[in-house]
Amino acid sequence: MEIRVGKQSLQFAEAPYIISSASIVGKKEGEGPLGSCFDVVGEDDKFGQNTWEEAESTLQKEAFTMAVGKAGLKPEDIRYLFSGDLLGQNIATSFGLMDCQVPLFGLYGACSTCGEALSLGAMCVAAGYAEYVVAMTSSHFASAEKQFRFPLEYANQRPLSATWTVTGSGAYVLGKQRSKARITGITTGKIVDYGVKDSMNMGAAMAPAAADTICQHFEDFARGANEYDRIITGDLGTVGQEILQDLCRQKGHDIAGLHEDCGIEIYDAEKQGTGAGGSGCGCSAVTMAGHYLKKVKSGKWKRILFVPTGALLSTVSFNEGKTVPGIAHAVVIEHA
Repeated sequence: MEIRVGKQSLQFAEAPYIISSASIVGKKEGEGPLGSCFDVVGEDDKFGQNTWEEAESTLQKEAFTMAVGKAGLKPEDIRYLFSGDLLGQNIATSFGLMDCQVPLFGLYGACSTCGEALSLGAMCVAAGYAEYVVAMTSSHFASAEKQFRFPLEYANQRPLSATWTVTGSGAYVLGKQRSKARITGITTGKIVDYGVKDSMNMGAAMAPAAADTICQHFEDFARGANEYDRIITGDLGTVGQEILQDLCRQKGHDIAGLHEDCGIEIYDAEKQGTGAGGSGCGCSAVTMAGHYLKKVKSGKWKRILFVPTGALLSTVSFNEGKTVPGIAHAVVIEHA
């Protein structure tokens, strides 16, 4: 059961639990500051497959299998699966999860898809429609570059504002079975367009949407930033982080001391040459599953606000001169 709160939020009367999670990443992510946090680090970014797209599908299949196994469940115990990716028509998801034979809701929220999947999965469990669901997503550096920018063989230069698409997949089993972390509320984001047209500056495109959702969340729940141990965005990077904090400050919320970004944390930008940081659906998914969720489950943090962010562009819209709108979905995760 859920209770509508404010304009865009839900508070769960019986909060669903995050029973287990799994994180699988590529070699570059494993070499970053959080490398030891992830369940599996691949030595070959093709993960034994012939194409980058098949590699990403393999990431999803393995993350699903691992998360379900860690929960002590079998695929047939999962009522619904909520997943998506960055590729056209969600092909990483459909080909990766086809053999799992679990009813699937295919999602697209760009890099905010992890927040969307967790939100819908939590709603489903809280409403009593399922005992167990899986929320997950993925991205792959090479498949995303091939679709949105340039093939790797082109060896194009990247501006410092550009982010590096994370190779990885994160999966979460949600249900009514008790664990040390639960989702107590959500705030669903709106599309926010600040007129940014630079596809190499995703942080600037997404930061306004993140600020809009975070500030609306505070209003809906009648809370301040200091009621959270951390406010964690998905893929803003260093450029987007500065813009986000400025926009929140303008609306009366100073989050600077509490804000962290998965895209900043997953890489050592200077040593690894990743520009403004990490991005991609897998960025927030694996960083939350492998790093942040452990801090909540241990009780070190009592309540965090997880806000994956997405840039809603395609190759078609970009080539037709359209702007890059953004969206962000907020999920409240608390120690149980």
